Amino acid sequence: MTMLSKIRRLTRPAKKFWHFMAGLVVYYRRYGGWQFLLKSAQRLLGTKDTSILRRALQAAAYQNWIRNNEPSKTQLEQQRKQPPPRKPLISIVVPCYQTPLARLQELIDSVQSQTYSHWQLCLVLPRPITGEIEDYLTLTSQTDSRIKLIFLDSNLGIAGNTNKAIENAGGEFIAFLDHDDTLAPFALYEVAQAVNQSPKVELIYSDEDKLSDNGRSRHSPHFKPNWSPDLLRSYNYITHLLVVKRSLLETIGPLQSKYDGCQDYDLTLRASEKAQEIVHIPKILYHWRQHEHSTSVNPSAKPEVASLVVKVVQDHIERIGRQGTVQEGPFYGAVKVQYELLASPLISIIIPNHDHPEDLGRCLSSILDKSTYRNYEIIVMENHSQRPETFELYSEYKKRGIKVVPWEKPFNYSEVNNDAAAKAKGEILLFLNNDIEVISPDWLEQMLMHLQYPEVGVVGAKLHYNDGSIQHAGVILGIGGIAGHSHKHFPQNDPGYYGRLQVVQNLSAATGACLMTKRTAFEGVRGFDTELPIAFNDIDFCLKIRQRGYLIVWTPEARLYHHESKTRGYEDTFEKQKRFLAEIEHFNKKWSDTIRNGDPYYSPNLTLSSEDFSINVLA
Repeated sequence: MTMLSKIRRLTRPAKKFWHFMAGLVVYYRRYGGWQFLLKSAQRLLGTKDTSILRRALQAAAYQNWIRNNEPSKTQLEQQRKQPPPRKPLISIVVPCYQTPLARLQELIDSVQSQTYSHWQLCLVLPRPITGEIEDYLTLTSQTDSRIKLIFLDSNLGIAGNTNKAIENAGGEFIAFLDHDDTLAPFALYEVAQAVNQSPKVELIYSDEDKLSDNGRSRHSPHFKPNWSPDLLRSYNYITHLLVVKRSLLETIGPLQSKYDGCQDYDLTLRASEKAQEIVHIPKILYHWRQHEHSTSVNPSAKPEVASLVVKVVQDHIERIGRQGTVQEGPFYGAVKVQYELLASPLISIIIPNHDHPEDLGRCLSSILDKSTYRNYEIIVMENHSQRPETFELYSEYKKRGIKVVPWEKPFNYSEVNNDAAAKAKGEILLFLNNDIEVISPDWLEQMLMHLQYPEVGVVGAKLHYNDGSIQHAGVILGIGGIAGHSHKHFPQNDPGYYGRLQVVQNLSAATGACLMTKRTAFEGVRGFDTELPIAFNDIDFCLKIRQRGYLIVWTPEARLYHHESKTRGYEDTFEKQKRFLAEIEHFNKKWSDTIRNGDPYYSPNLTLSSEDFSINVLA
């Protein structure tokens, strides 16, 4: 039973709660502010459990989102009348096994209801099957020649059955559909549109949601990022709907039976390694049915998959020429990859400082006493400190090899770090705030193991507030008009949106409070923009890095405290506010189009009013 159906079947007070949640969503649409709604709900309902309230709000918000974002009947009819100029044949392959008749009927109905008509449905049916099912399928295929039945004498497993379907498919593109799931009526139309808009595309995937066992309700949407190779190496975030060009399938070879249960993950990884272009359609095109034997609701239904996933990703990293080991990850279906360090380069840790000896002392001692990676230098850029304790601290830590370099100009984060980078000896640069404190001893190794690969330009870390809650899990473009920190203020052990707080992934930017980069990449973009003396210089730097074709990697395995707002004061004076507005103007001149186009690693279906990955009910 879905959460929505559970809520609706509760007692009268609980039903009032449901109507209250729905009313709050309407209020949000008018006035905005999830945090306000949560606090209001806490007061009115007499509970502080925001997790329950948040789930209820999001469930109601999704129903609202469906009404406002999916095509109307008129729009669906328009799609039927005006297909895309190029009409590729899309073959939908379905490996069936002991599929109930009702499920087959729903699946076929969803395919026949497509607004794009140039499709083929290939159903593989291992015997024995019931006479009722065979009669239904035979009649259906006779009345619709696009439906092709492939009967097998025995079950070949999910990979073998799917391969048989592909062998019998005639389409230029192959779409994968499980035997008890359904497609949105506009799914293939959107796929065909993607092919028209991106002629070189060879792999297409979409967003998806869950379908209740009885097929009456939809919930738990997964609004995915665009192509993120490191996220795919962490878990199969692509899953459904997956469409692959036939010529690419012929290049990479058939699905592998040894990976039955996660054969789709293996296929997706192999296809992604060779695909010319990968396109994400940020729309819900696939409905994944929930029932007791489905991993969508019950991971223990396939316990063997967890170990198979490890082997799948191990094969993948070996194929792409990386050395490392893979182990089971923090949740079902996820993995943790530990790459071998191919070298031990000198890391120059650069820390600007103006007084705050307590913060700096804690920062330095945590690096020196906790870090297991030893080949580093620490450069403290001293900027107009006044307190005697600060200089006493410098004297103490100089004895431990710390370099203190005076910076006599007015503070400019970009300029001081650029100057420090020029003085540094390391080929790896690590920019660090003076209010950072190391948590994980192997933080440098965890960051360096990603940066060592040529396609990676920046690596960011997981930063916590003093109470353990999340301060930084990467930067999302567009939040608050410019950018915001992913999952800010989430509890320390919260998995995040679809596990995003627990796995390595690609993002658009990382905070300069703890940012590792290659010297070659840093110098290639001329470092930080000195026209951004305080704010947005780290985001600007990351966007320049991405323009050069580099990836930004965020890892949850490098964990540190960020005792934020201690490095400098708030924007609480006229001069500071004037400077801040000037920085906003300068940043927008450079990147307004980029911000307007949206963050590729953050769905347009999610809110830009907060960092909590909630549904954008204002869309």
